[in-house]
Amino acid sequence: MSERKYFGTDGIRGKVGEAPITPDFVLKLGFAAGKVLARSGSRKVLIGKDTRISGYMLESALEAGLAAAGLSAAFTGPMPTPAIAYLTRTFRAEAGIVISASHNPFDDNGIKFFSAEGTKLPDDVEEAIERELEKPLTCVESAELGRASRIVDAAGRYIEFCKGTFPGELSLNGLKIVVDCANGATYHIAPNVLRELGAQVIAIGVQPDGMNINKACGATDLRQLQQRVLEEQADLGLAYDGDGDRIMMVDHLGQKVDGDQILYIIAREALRQGQLRGGVVGTLMSNMGLELALKQLGIPFTRAKVGDRYVLEKMQEKGWRMGAENSGHVILLDKISTGDGIVASLQVLTAIVRNHMSLHDLCSGMKMLPQILVNVRFTGSHDPLESESVKAAAAEAERALAGRGRVLLRKSGTEPLIRVMVEGEDEAQVTALAHNIAAAVKAA
Repeated sequence: MSERKYFGTDGIRGKVGEAPITPDFVLKLGFAAGKVLARSGSRKVLIGKDTRISGYMLESALEAGLAAAGLSAAFTGPMPTPAIAYLTRTFRAEAGIVISASHNPFDDNGIKFFSAEGTKLPDDVEEAIERELEKPLTCVESAELGRASRIVDAAGRYIEFCKGTFPGELSLNGLKIVVDCANGATYHIAPNVLRELGAQVIAIGVQPDGMNINKACGATDLRQLQQRVLEEQADLGLAYDGDGDRIMMVDHLGQKVDGDQILYIIAREALRQGQLRGGVVGTLMSNMGLELALKQLGIPFTRAKVGDRYVLEKMQEKGWRMGAENSGHVILLDKISTGDGIVASLQVLTAIVRNHMSLHDLCSGMKMLPQILVNVRFTGSHDPLESESVKAAAAEAERALAGRGRVLLRKSGTEPLIRVMVEGEDEAQVTALAHNIAAAVKAA
């Protein structure tokens, strides 16, 4: 794969007003994508966004660029990322575009593309768009220009799709659920899905103002949700991130339930129902407790690099249908083509209703091992991971854990950090080992 200038692992992302998230670049990106995508089919592209204030500016710029290349834009307004993947397929569009920076603060934004099949764009298409970006911006003949339209029933269509992933013979009657929508793209979707399935819903994080997305709420900050679940004596809490592709949960005791535990519950339920095909994909960060619990059930497990695109690649390579990151990206390919927080939460709710068990009890089959993560900032061009003293400290930790834990050192993909992760049965030992390695990284 050639080195790409703009596309990262998750589209193009950055601070609004700084390259590449500027109106002129996004106009050009719309044009370049339009030129590449206009070679076939319906000549229509779906554009969805989360609730950031910059979404208005960026969707206008994209629309102008697409129109100049001869493609028509159909706007959905604020919609979860997985909803755009789904709607792109149902509308037979050339592509779907999501304007979102997911769980980042409001002054970041990004552009993410989906293919006509609702999957991430193939590398060669992204590379073709990058090549087109180097060329001057032109314009098709007036008679060929694209138009803009709005899809008025986008939310209703997606709500029905989500409900369709919950068994028709079951209902959420009698369940009291607090749902935190992070003032993001699920604010008008998730509470309706749950209510229509019969739950009593207390919704928080559902008053987006363009600037409060992910702010002290949602999947990246559970404190508000934990407090509210306890106050309301609710059965559980659900937290989505700003664009709705991540889910974290809270049990009735206010305890966090992360992506590893959610994956375990869904996999075990699929096994019980005879619907599990193959195994389960986690990441290098997945808790060892998940691996051990799946092993007890006889479910194959493998780890991918950190990042939902790598989880998906590994799933496709193995022909498996289920994978997740501990941060709450849960991908269920028998339901939808990408990670979907609402769909994943409905599968856990199915297990709760079907087994007449609380979320807390459903988690009890899996013992989370203490996992200590220390981030160490480094400067300069040297790679601390190549240092002999760092390697020696890691090897010493491995020996101390004696096969009953793991050590993982990796570079952050987005900032100059080394992430030191140590996992084992004894929290005090694991903490000491992690800080010992971190000290070696600092000194390197």
